[in-house]
Amino acid sequence: MACKMRKQVFFLWWFGMAAQLCFLLGVSSKKTSFRRNIREINSSLIHFPFTVNTRHHKQVVIDNGIVSVKLANPKGYVIGISYSGIDNLLDTKLRENNRGYVDVVWNKTGKEANTFQRVHGTRFSVIKADEEMVEVSFSRRWTSSTGGSSVPINMDIRYILRKGDSGFYSYVIFNRLPGFLGVKISQIRSVFKLHQRFRYMAISDTRQRYMPTTKDRSTGKTLAYPEAVRITHPSNPQFMGEVDDKYQYSSENKDNTVHGWITKNSKATVGIWTITPSDEFRNCGPIKQDLTSHLGPTFLNMFISTHYAGKNVAMSFGEGETYKKVFGPLYTYLNSASSSAQYRSLWSDAARQRSKEVKSWPYVFPLSKDFIPPNQRGTVTGWLKIQDRFVTREGSQPAANAYIGLALPGDAGSWQEESKGYQFWTRTDGNGHFAIKNIVPGNYNLYAWVHGFIGDYKYEAMITITPGCAITLDSLVYIPPRNGPTLWEIGIPDRSAAEFYIPYPHPKLCNNLYVNDDKEKFRQYGLWARYSDLYPHNDLVYTVGVSDYRKDWFFAHVSRSIGNTYQPTTWKIIFEIQNNTFRGGDYTLQLALASASGAEVQVRLNDPSAYSPLFTTGLIGDDNAIARHGSHGLYWLYTIHIPSSHLVKGKNTIYLRQARAANPFVGVMYDYIRLESPAPLGASLCI
Repeated sequence: MACKMRKQVFFLWWFGMAAQLCFLLGVSSKKTSFRRNIREINSSLIHFPFTVNTRHHKQVVIDNGIVSVKLANPKGYVIGISYSGIDNLLDTKLRENNRGYVDVVWNKTGKEANTFQRVHGTRFSVIKADEEMVEVSFSRRWTSSTGGSSVPINMDIRYILRKGDSGFYSYVIFNRLPGFLGVKISQIRSVFKLHQRFRYMAISDTRQRYMPTTKDRSTGKTLAYPEAVRITHPSNPQFMGEVDDKYQYSSENKDNTVHGWITKNSKATVGIWTITPSDEFRNCGPIKQDLTSHLGPTFLNMFISTHYAGKNVAMSFGEGETYKKVFGPLYTYLNSASSSAQYRSLWSDAARQRSKEVKSWPYVFPLSKDFIPPNQRGTVTGWLKIQDRFVTREGSQPAANAYIGLALPGDAGSWQEESKGYQFWTRTDGNGHFAIKNIVPGNYNLYAWVHGFIGDYKYEAMITITPGCAITLDSLVYIPPRNGPTLWEIGIPDRSAAEFYIPYPHPKLCNNLYVNDDKEKFRQYGLWARYSDLYPHNDLVYTVGVSDYRKDWFFAHVSRSIGNTYQPTTWKIIFEIQNNTFRGGDYTLQLALASASGAEVQVRLNDPSAYSPLFTTGLIGDDNAIARHGSHGLYWLYTIHIPSSHLVKGKNTIYLRQARAANPFVGVMYDYIRLESPAPLGASLCI
């Protein structure tokens, strides 16, 4: 079989028992070169690695007439992508192993030091090659002879190119076998580093911008940490004084479905995009934040990471512990416009392509037996209701727009720290109905949380998914934590601090993308330092019934900067209990946190100098969401009982002391605070 593609004939003869397989191989048009290529091909089939392009030793080129992908053989690095007349969309100034690759951050069990490793194949094979599709594999096997020098996981990187597609698919299979060493893995991702012609970055409909250059960044001033740089010698005056930080472009898993770059002001107006049609293989659930695209130009696919969550979410494997998981497939999509004036249309086209990929998920064409096709997956449906007797007299009500999903078995809320298994999430409709589809077979717990209510729901029965199953659950009822009617509340229980007061950044530390975007203002650099500007001597005071949390409650409870040191801060909540509402018994303070980083919140009541606090969280958290411009990290909920003897009729003050002050990023973000009075015996009050 011979296939004519882009003025070259590509083929491969596969040496085997009784088979010949045609593949995509560039050869010379001259007969003498043709014969020489045949001799070299037959030799390479016997003596690995294959030589599939005699002009470029140790490379595999797959080409469908629209896109050409050049891969290192047998390592599997993507060393070139050709499209729309551009020879290579990747940065050719970089080494071939530093353009398109998969990397892992890991450490040996019991060791603290992390190892960064670009994982690569040692064996190349053709899985399929016909008129419709090519799938190739670059695999490696871990052996005990490598000891601790390489991450103890078998790996298979797959690339798929189909007829008529303007892009290619890729996925990675990780596999651990009995006898493998123990290991902790904190990050797995794929990386593409693009040619400098890509200058326009797009992450969402509203988060798009023309980016500074790599040189702009390298000549700038490093700020509080290496990722944050102030542009001081820009190639374009519009970037003067701007802050560039890759964490300003993070997205939640549920929203991280397409992002990429456009060659604005280039002769060829081209877009390159990474499309993730499902986040089932990502860690820590739908609202975990992670990196997307950033200056380089670079785009990432974060499979698992500890970003915005902390080291506890790393995958830990004991010695001999087995494991298998498929990350992907992802789609690297390419498009072009007839003129540079139409560059924005490439984002719209990529978003439409994203919708097509989502509708096609799970794909039917990947050939690894480890990727579960749609007819071998299951479905769970049901209704979720919520019952809070102090909110409604009608008993339970539909849990509208709730997050509900399946993850590995664990305690309520454990999904937000779970990285090993698959997770499958959806949202309930207005009636509380849900349908979780395309679930990989296995054992799961069902979890949920509801906007406007605190706490986590867990369905106690194990749910076992078998191939093709369809499970319908009875009406599920979530009873959120509550001990009495609400006296007062601060914020909205939504696992985010975004509703609180978020200051404007220092005028010399802005990212212009967010200057006029109040919704995304929390992504600006250095907002933690604004607390010391606003409260240089005295701390925040919030008076219930007078103050407005949208204006008067700072989004992060951080330390105060005094010269080169930092000191703990104590916030006050002042409230009154009227004589006719004062009751004996225990009051309850519901304290929900949206983030914690090396922090400790101590609660005192009416006596700020009391030696022992009424309650302390102890040292908690390392999600680093404050430094990384997040509005939340991991969720924490504390139910604190307050004997009525600690309260007085009239004015009372709760003191919230953030007792740690190691650096400017230590602190918490509050999600929601509520004081409940003791419930009247036999009463069911709606407030």
